[in-house]
Amino acid sequence: MRRSDALLGYLAARLLRAVAATWRVEVRGQETLEPPSLDGTAIGVLWHRDLLLAAGVFRDTRIHVPVSRSRDGDRISAAMTHLGFPNPPRGSSSSGGRSALRALLRRARAGEPVVVMADGPRGPARKAKYGVIWLAHQSTLPLRPIALSAQWAIPFRSWDRMRLPLPWSRVVCHFGEPLPIPATLPRDQRAPLAQQVGSKLDELENRLDRELGH
Repeated sequence: MRRSDALLGYLAARLLRAVAATWRVEVRGQETLEPPSLDGTAIGVLWHRDLLLAAGVFRDTRIHVPVSRSRDGDRISAAMTHLGFPNPPRGSSSSGGRSALRALLRRARAGEPVVVMADGPRGPARKAKYGVIWLAHQSTLPLRPIALSAQWAIPFRSWDRMRLPLPWSRVVCHFGEPLPIPATLPRDQRAPLAQQVGSKLDELENRLDRELGH
């Protein structure tokens, strides 16, 4: 990693920590852990759009999150470590995806909390990929949809339409019901299961967006 990327990641983490400390966070669907996190009994899944929000809400919870091997991924990886996340597995559908999934699988089987972006690090946006289903199937763990939204946020012109949450914003983090993955997974069931995950995430996110005025 270049020193400039490491420095940018550090500065971004410090800024996000400061901003996230001002949010008024409301957690729904999971009231047993403080701060909000995962206990290793399910694999968390969310849209890439919510990466900044999730990084702020789940900071210092030691959740494993994959990051791409791109230049942007270098900066994100540096920021994640300064936000209290473990050193992330690196990979995407175009480079190192299988090794990243295997690393996540080992952590999930060990009972460690894991969260993945359903639409991956490169999209298409809000289209769940099969790798999420494979990870849940191989680990025998259900998928736990997680939707986040902020009352005040600036949307980026990126492929995922990521939002920059503003200070003192009201933030809602909604944990959906776990989605079990069948023990047997024929090839013709993979796409419908991925669509089911995506539909559930969309349902939760659209509901939060409407509630918070988007």
